[in-house]
Amino acid sequence: MHDVTILPKTSTRPGTQRPKLYKVILLNDDFTPRVFVVKVLSGIFRMTESEAYGVMLTAHQRGACVVAVYTREVAETKVRNANDAGRAEGYPLAFTTERED
Repeated sequence: MHDVTILPKTSTRPGTQRPKLYKVILLNDDFTPRVFVVKVLSGIFRMTESEAYGVMLTAHQRGACVVAVYTREVAETKVRNANDAGRAEGYPLAFTTERED
């Protein structure tokens, strides 16, 4: 008779993790015209004019506002494009990213 050892069945399914998400945050400043902020939010973040106006007002009243949440690469690209658009017009428009926990 043979000795047979029965091993427990193990799963070898690869673990796929969701990518970490990053918030894009609009920081308020008292110099960038509201119309320009709305234009950037509409163009780069694909918001409607009324959505963009609401985000701009919230940032104005509270000092900052979360614009959207993306994967890190997308968030950083949108922030760079938005900040570049402000600088190109001579405005201190500032967006930043923060990891979502």
